[in-house]
Amino acid sequence: MGNLGIVFALTGAALAALLAGIGSAIGVGIAGEAAAGVITEDPNKFSKVLVLQLLPGTQGIYGLLIGFITLTQIGIMGGDPNVSVAKGLLYLAACLPMAFVGLWSAMKQGKASVASIGLVAKRPEQFGKAMIFPAMVETYAILALLISILSIFGIGGLAI
Repeated sequence: MGNLGIVFALTGAALAALLAGIGSAIGVGIAGEAAAGVITEDPNKFSKVLVLQLLPGTQGIYGLLIGFITLTQIGIMGGDPNVSVAKGLLYLAACLPMAFVGLWSAMKQGKASVASIGLVAKRPEQFGKAMIFPAMVETYAILALLISILSIFGIGGLAI
């Protein structure tokens, strides 16, 4: 029972990195397929479609950040890794917003990026507008990142 808290906390850290990373891999992958199709027709559009392809990759970075912050807070990356079951469950819960929103938003952002890549293929001068569509999806990943960070740091100060 003494190590159960750390198991819950590590599970949260792993889920944040794993699910957000999976979502980013899927999103970047589908956008990359569309980008490659555009490049076969017009290699000069490479830089524009590359930017659009990379946008869904940010959720994986956010998930990794949540994982690192959690590992630091629970003592795995320095300090005493003695976490109560209650705190371990709280850390797990704090990581879940980034885990699930990261997974879902990265996949949806990939689809929005595909649509924007199609726009740039036909009207490259509309690149600025095309960036807005996938960037709107990013908003929700940032909100999840924020709530996970605030929750994780809030748990550290609890005496349970």
